[in-house]
Amino acid sequence: MDILSLLESLMLLPAPSGYEKEMAYFLKDTLSQYADEVQIDRIGNVIARIGGTDKTSPSVMVFAHMDQLGFITRKIEADGYLQVDRLGGIPEKVLPGLKLVVRSGDGHFHPAVIGIKSHHATQPEEKYKVDPVTSLFIDLGAKSDRQVWEMGIDIGCPAIYRPSFEKLQGSRICGTAVDNRGGCASLVRTASLLHRNRPKSDVYFVGTVWEEFNLRGAAVAARAIRPDIALCLDVVLSGDTPDLRNRFEAGLGEGPAINLYTFHGRGTLNGTLPHEGLVKLALKSAEDAGLPIQRSATLGVITDSAYVQLEGAGVAVLDLGFPARYTHSPVEVCDVLDLENLSQIVSTMVQQLDSRFSLNRY
Repeated sequence: MDILSLLESLMLLPAPSGYEKEMAYFLKDTLSQYADEVQIDRIGNVIARIGGTDKTSPSVMVFAHMDQLGFITRKIEADGYLQVDRLGGIPEKVLPGLKLVVRSGDGHFHPAVIGIKSHHATQPEEKYKVDPVTSLFIDLGAKSDRQVWEMGIDIGCPAIYRPSFEKLQGSRICGTAVDNRGGCASLVRTASLLHRNRPKSDVYFVGTVWEEFNLRGAAVAARAIRPDIALCLDVVLSGDTPDLRNRFEAGLGEGPAINLYTFHGRGTLNGTLPHEGLVKLALKSAEDAGLPIQRSATLGVITDSAYVQLEGAGVAVLDLGFPARYTHSPVEVCDVLDLENLSQIVSTMVQQLDSRFSLNRY
């Protein structure tokens, strides 16, 4: 399966945070083509292993989160409308008029829309107002709360943007959950490359849960694996749109990026300052492979690596990513060439690791 077809399949699978079952089993089956063994752990992480040729070489965990942000049902009105809260960082200004799917208790996803006041009845002072998610309602087409319950939908059921995938110009695509199905596609592609050219290190490929919710799923996987090195594959913010070109330098189609700084800064006082040896290794690997690589430093972003780095006696970590536009919206955009190049660079990095690599920060 080529990386474009793989990405399409991944983006069309629903996987709200905490409900990643479909994604997990798809990823397990796909990774089983390349790994020596694959399992799904107790909380839902997919963990695949390719055994290395030298047990003295540091072990590596390459990981990407499987889940996507969405909504949680908190109230069902008597006339069948749902009230919801955010499940992850939903941008409220894009919500009215969106198509969704709502997951019922049996795992089925039901089509729905987020209602918006009819334009003809909207007062002038309302037209430029952003409504909080708690004031919006989801319309399933149901006539009553009883009909909603008969569908198997109740308090606590999640919802997500209706999955979509579209090709744009050239190698660029648009749709839902590019963050982080792009990382998952690159994870699989990296596994396929290392399957053909087995590294010295034991390498664990992990699809993680809960990233959009609490960022702790990857930490559970790392606690079991106990890696020496962890490479996180996720989005970096693209700065090639008119609104962000003065803030970030990374651009679509110009190569994957290493993230030199992430810090959430909005309540979660955590982030990642990468292992300098891994930064140098990534830059050298890109040069050796003849591939472009970009640099990123971002306030307001946090990845799974922020918690993985704290496991055990400390894990040497590096965030590597692919530029993405319009993150956390239903119309995220990326360039598939960046995903392929990310896979090539990560596989080159891993192939260069051996017992001489220093795990200490200095």
